[in-house]
Amino acid sequence: MPALPLNAIRAFEAAARAGSFVQAGAELGVTSAAVSQQVRALEDHLGKRLFLRQGNRITLTDAGRAVYPRIEAALTDLAAVTDEMRAGRMRARLVVSVIPSVAEWWFLPALKGFAGRAGLEVRVEDDPVVFSRDGADLRLTYGGHLYPDHQTEALFRDRFVAVTAPGAPCAGGLETLPEAAFIHTDWGASFATQPSWAAWFAAAGLSRRPDPLAGLRVGTTGLALAAARAGLGAALVPERVAGAEIAAGRLVRPEPAALPMAWDYVLVWPRALARRALLRDLVAHLRALSEVPPV
Repeated sequence: MPALPLNAIRAFEAAARAGSFVQAGAELGVTSAAVSQQVRALEDHLGKRLFLRQGNRITLTDAGRAVYPRIEAALTDLAAVTDEMRAGRMRARLVVSVIPSVAEWWFLPALKGFAGRAGLEVRVEDDPVVFSRDGADLRLTYGGHLYPDHQTEALFRDRFVAVTAPGAPCAGGLETLPEAAFIHTDWGASFATQPSWAAWFAAAGLSRRPDPLAGLRVGTTGLALAAARAGLGAALVPERVAGAEIAAGRLVRPEPAALPMAWDYVLVWPRALARRALLRDLVAHLRALSEVPPV
């Protein structure tokens, strides 16, 4: 069987990521017809249909969904090798991509004791991150299911705890709060799990089920913390994220109940970068800190 041209693989990866031959063509500097032709060549080579084509819309088939993560990972590895060969040595800096919810409250404080932090570049980004496109070397995120073909290291599984500002009017417990005093966090359509007050009350053995439409609604953990700190109500936040705020007295836990989160916080990196000394050192440092219980 003849070797498959790299252009066909790149065309498929770009189209699968963008969901469009037109956008893939704009990224690669070719026409959408050229992208479609390259994808067709890949399908013929594999003997599998990778996209369902419906007019101008394309959707990955089961075969396409199965092969895409491996191709994306392979292109990431190839980009890493190319960088090394061009530079004649490993890149000096390590680009770390972090989800917003733990960037400021856990990851950055964790760097205080890391000797190699001067060699890091930190970016705060939402999932998914495409390593080969975005230039990231290491990813800290919630759950590793979006990166099945990369190296993954579980750090810790957090718990949702209820927090309020000191002196908030909840002497009778959270079950007595008015509906408007509950802050609801919606992480968006990419997440199957959310910080749910209904689930938290069920875990606490209480019958209260606050109406998600009655209180303040925010889109990030950082906003939930800020809203609670401002005295706008009670928020559900990850325990480790809120630890420093609680220890400093800026927030309090009015109830001891906690709701386990569905996924681990994980580190993810391309397998081709596993031998980088700075990456290995940072992974070991964060692993050791993850074993320290929250405040």
